[in-house]
Amino acid sequence: MPRTFWKGVISFGLVAIPVKMSTATESKTPNFHFLHKKCLTRPKQVLYCEHDDEYIGRGDTVHGYEYADEQYVVFEEADFEKVPVKSAHSIEIHGFVKASEIDTRYYAGSHYLEPEELGAKPFSLLKTVLEKTGLVGVAKVSFSRREHLCCLRPAGDIMILHTLHFHDEVLPPDEPLPAQKPSKAELDMASKLVEAMTTTFNPDDYRDEYAAALQEMVKAELEGIEIETPELPKMEIEDLMAALRESVAAASKR
Repeated sequence: MPRTFWKGVISFGLVAIPVKMSTATESKTPNFHFLHKKCLTRPKQVLYCEHDDEYIGRGDTVHGYEYADEQYVVFEEADFEKVPVKSAHSIEIHGFVKASEIDTRYYAGSHYLEPEELGAKPFSLLKTVLEKTGLVGVAKVSFSRREHLCCLRPAGDIMILHTLHFHDEVLPPDEPLPAQKPSKAELDMASKLVEAMTTTFNPDDYRDEYAAALQEMVKAELEGIEIETPELPKMEIEDLMAALRESVAAASKR
């Protein structure tokens, strides 16, 4: 079940909508623990203070921001609840844009937004307007000790809040290699391949093969079975047109 981890309001103009936010995704990758190689037991993670020559617990620590060499501003855990920004308890919408205007590189994570009882009607109003206009709301919100740029979009009876990277967090690509112009025949054949592989997106058609393979490796280790590593795909295509023709034929059969 989704876990509520933030409560506050959506604000746009003078309208305030009480909402709660919950996680929308979770990892299914198997968890592995660090073990002592010698005896295969889980070591305890400890903190060592070199200055006092002693081991300490998490309760003996504070957060420090280094403003000069080995000079710190100290923050207690409770201090992070006092950061003076509106986005700590409010999703303040700064404007509405077409979803297509947001470069996909900016998307980071997804969270569910649901109304509190008092906010049911204005929440529905905002969601309906976004559905009719095809727009998303661009806003900011703070959680997990940082402020997030985000966008709100309708999704059935609720809305989804997508966290976005700020512009200075998105890295430019490396200098690309010189472009090689394909021939008309190659373009035509590639277009046929794309056409033959065109389908509709159904998330149920896909699964995490890596996680499943890890589970199989665990099972094989328990049963004493050796796993064969698959061959790496060819990195070089000797005849591009021949590869395209074979791909089109295989895709057409599927």
